[in-house]
Amino acid sequence: MNQQSERDNRAQIVQVCQLMYQKGFICASDGNVSVRLSADRILITPSGLHKGLITPEQLLIVDGDGGVVRAPRGLRPTSELPMHLEAYKLRPDIGAVVHAHPPITVALSIAGVPLDTCLLPEVIIFLGLIPVTEYAMPSSEENARAIRGLIGDHDGLVLQRHGSLTVGADVMQAFMRLETLEQQARMTYMLSQLGGVQPMPPHEIRKLLQLRDKMGLSHAGEAAEFAQLCGVDDAPATAGPDAEHIRRLVTRVVQQSLGNTKLP
Repeated sequence: MNQQSERDNRAQIVQVCQLMYQKGFICASDGNVSVRLSADRILITPSGLHKGLITPEQLLIVDGDGGVVRAPRGLRPTSELPMHLEAYKLRPDIGAVVHAHPPITVALSIAGVPLDTCLLPEVIIFLGLIPVTEYAMPSSEENARAIRGLIGDHDGLVLQRHGSLTVGADVMQAFMRLETLEQQARMTYMLSQLGGVQPMPPHEIRKLLQLRDKMGLSHAGEAAEFAQLCGVDDAPATAGPDAEHIRRLVTRVVQQSLGNTKLP
């Protein structure tokens, strides 16, 4: 449970909102951030305000059912509140939720390029696999349903055509996982421009997963996913069964979707 004071949490949410805006992960009134203050109290950003300019006093407190406990006059909780509540309901271990619109991640989701690939050691250790949800209409209950079968075993999700959802013990960890997620997208894009992807050998992934487990970051349901998607089993160290599938996908991105657009 979050041990910081409400005042500290308000300041940290504002800091994260500013960082998201500065890094181009959100624009205008995009994105939303929340922190679990207690078992039945959640501090969350309001709807309709520019997150890069938000102040601590503009944050609201809601209960576990989404009812407003305390709010500045004229402000209401983000319309993505149901998605935040669903994450807290399914993940009693987390203390914060960050929803952003990282552009490279969104572009790859539209192009049909997955991010649940074993490319970067840091991603494997600190974030794990990154699945993509089914498309859900933004600002609707559909988003809560879209994450329901995935958020329990993952700390970062790609919301199809919409953005990302990352969770953490506190809001800064959730934000850092957002950075890691967009870095995976950036590297996937860059590799597509270079003409191919070289997934890590399974024997190296095994070592990273052992470290991830020792750090207390692993999830019970992820072992089977790593075996399926990255070839982490008792087979010899090869590129993994999905290497050709990934190569075809990134080639299609270059030819049909992203063209010659330069990476920002």
